[in-house]
Amino acid sequence: MTEPHEMFMARALELARRGWGDTHPNPMVGALIVEDGRIAAEGWHAQDGGAHAEKVALAALGRAPKPGAILYVTLEPCSTAGRTGACTEAIRAAGMKRVVTGATDPNPAHAGRGLEALRAAGVEVTAGVRERECSDLNLIFNHWITTGGPLLAAKAATTLDGKIACRTGESQWITGEAARADVHRWRRLFPGIAVGAKTILRDNPRLTVRVAGEPERCPWRFVFDGLLRTVVDKSTAHVFNDAWCEKTIVVTTPHGGLGYVRKLREQGIKVWCLDSPTHRVPFAAFRKKCAEEKICGVYFEGGAQLISELVRARELDYLFTYRAPLLLADDKAKGIFAGLRPERPGDGVRLASVRHEVFDDDELMRGRVVYPAKLLIDETVFGLK
Repeated sequence: MTEPHEMFMARALELARRGWGDTHPNPMVGALIVEDGRIAAEGWHAQDGGAHAEKVALAALGRAPKPGAILYVTLEPCSTAGRTGACTEAIRAAGMKRVVTGATDPNPAHAGRGLEALRAAGVEVTAGVRERECSDLNLIFNHWITTGGPLLAAKAATTLDGKIACRTGESQWITGEAARADVHRWRRLFPGIAVGAKTILRDNPRLTVRVAGEPERCPWRFVFDGLLRTVVDKSTAHVFNDAWCEKTIVVTTPHGGLGYVRKLREQGIKVWCLDSPTHRVPFAAFRKKCAEEKICGVYFEGGAQLISELVRARELDYLFTYRAPLLLADDKAKGIFAGLRPERPGDGVRLASVRHEVFDDDELMRGRVVYPAKLLIDETVFGLK
């Protein structure tokens, strides 16, 4: 039965992705019911507070399942009542006798309990089918439920030699259209996008989500600006003046000037003024504030200094790196990372649980950031010393 299980779980994953970006802080989950080797009903979790995928599939079936029917679900069914009732109880009450699951519930307090409850009720359970894919689907939820804080991720698009722009500053475009479209797909998933003040002043980005076939959307837009440099020239910044300006949050410090903070707030722009001994925003405080506001994931898109500071502070959790088949071979060209001083390869930062994808000629490597026991810092970079 391994091959049919794989095939039907692949379909359940497709269903789960229909909730892409809409279920926070809940996970994306897909489910389907198979009778006599054919799909009889399907369901997915569409939004926070809505019915869980298993219950949607059972409702779509609209009757008692046939003998031998199998329920496929990408995530272990919940065993606690919550807002919508335990799915394990709904499965038992519906008369399902066979369940195939993908990922285990990442919540240490619940992991495996749903499977135990089903087995105790006489349900035959097969677990771990396409487990890696099912777990990877919920990067943000997995981090949120295990740490209580947001997943802080960053994106970089580089040449073969790790450059993000020529010495002139020209960077459009290093990667192709397909890779850039994938960036917007990930923007669609994350509740927030973040950039530094230099990126706002240099590129004036919109920081909206533009996915083919969908209306333009706007997540929370974070502007890291410890000195409020962007406010002086705010008249031309999209994020302060467009139709979604109320979705912009300026993250600053008391060193930026309370007068500017007041002006931004009068404009309807949100400001998070976080205590700091310097003009640099403390990422730990930002993470804590996101948790308080229930913003479970932030996608950092630049610039190089902001992302490098995240790494140096050990606050970057996940990294997306797009690499183009382009070589600049210029030591004056701009790189994406700086500020560390590893003395051997083992002192460097690595990625774990790595996934690879290809977009035309470009490659994406993404994974969880793993820091060495001791991170050696170069304090001469970015004016640290």
